[in-house]
Amino acid sequence: MIAKGKSASECYTYTMILKIVGIKDPVLRKKAKRVGKVDKKIKSLIYDMQETLKAQKDPEGIGLAAPQVGKSLALFIVNFEGLKRVIINPEVIKSKKVDKTKKAKMTKLLEGCLSLPNYYSPVKRGKYIIIKYLDIAGKTVTEEFNDFPAQVIQHEIDHLDGVLFVDHVLKQNSPLYKFDGDEWEEVEL
Repeated sequence: MIAKGKSASECYTYTMILKIVGIKDPVLRKKAKRVGKVDKKIKSLIYDMQETLKAQKDPEGIGLAAPQVGKSLALFIVNFEGLKRVIINPEVIKSKKVDKTKKAKMTKLLEGCLSLPNYYSPVKRGKYIIIKYLDIAGKTVTEEFNDFPAQVIQHEIDHLDGVLFVDHVLKQNSPLYKFDGDEWEEVEL
């Protein structure tokens, strides 16, 4: 049944699971283009990305950036416990990496990436970040994220800038681990 005055395409949103590109795909190294308008096409991509993220089981994902599904667009989604966001055209307002008066204000948490599944490394990132972005309704939001949510947001923003977590691993000289079944193995980059 179709609602009066609506076409079938306006009543139903069909979603699909998208292919997540691997670490060697050149789209992951490009700076993503800003989204001009949050229209039906962008919303459709977001819904597909949400279904794609939900379908990830081994490993499970908590964030997904448009470049990871082959789209060079400045948007990402996050879905982890109480942190569920659609973030479009993020701009970093403030981030705390090092506070010279109070020494380091960084956290070092284990990170992984759906474009490099089953590889993880402790990565140092700022403990908080304030960003301004558009939500799925196209409204401007300014929001602060702390601790683990801040780490997730910074990881996803990196994707929009063509930066991968392994770049931080190399720069920070951190170990890289592969999780295979139920065993952890340190690997070299």
